[in-house]
Amino acid sequence: MTKKLRLAVLVSGSGRTMQNFIDLSDKGELPVEVVCCVSSDPKAKGVERAKNHDIPVETFLRRDYGSTVQYSDAIYKWIEQYDPDYVALAGYLKLLHIPEEYENRIINIHPALLPSFGGDHFYGHLVHEAVLKRGCKVSGCSVHFVDKVYDHGPIIVQRTCPVHAFDTPDDLADRVFEQELIAFPEALKLIAEGRVEVRDGKVYIDGK
Repeated sequence: MTKKLRLAVLVSGSGRTMQNFIDLSDKGELPVEVVCCVSSDPKAKGVERAKNHDIPVETFLRRDYGSTVQYSDAIYKWIEQYDPDYVALAGYLKLLHIPEEYENRIINIHPALLPSFGGDHFYGHLVHEAVLKRGCKVSGCSVHFVDKVYDHGPIIVQRTCPVHAFDTPDDLADRVFEQELIAFPEALKLIAEGRVEVRDGKVYIDGK
């Protein structure tokens, strides 16, 4: 049985991933309702996108809090008034503390095939630059549950794309993002359909 997920979305930039959720939901293709948005940057395009859709949005600046735990707790306290089922990190670049009640409820997308090219030094174009420097023939994206380590939690969905010999980081970023627009909704749909189970740090789809 499919459940419509109440989703809190955290952004740091353009909000294109959140916009994709909204568009697919409006078309009846994704059982998700974006109930609130948090930004780490008041000037992020994602803030404007949320306002355009009458989605409650708030900015939390890391420098205003003494620790990652205090910063994270402030965010959780704010989003909890909207009763989200899950939290989606959609291009969100700040470290979050993961309390026990949010275990396997926070979902991130990373623009590489984890566990390769992941961790706190790999984000944005740095990922694609590293993939090209290594001479990889394929790249892609990974949707995963978030744990206490950057880009480390159980992987839900991965999608691949080719890497061409004369790609620039921009070329590869665009190609990977095309797969991100498919992979993140696919993961959310699997969760909404009750087909995802986490056991011993590994995701099982339909029990396998």
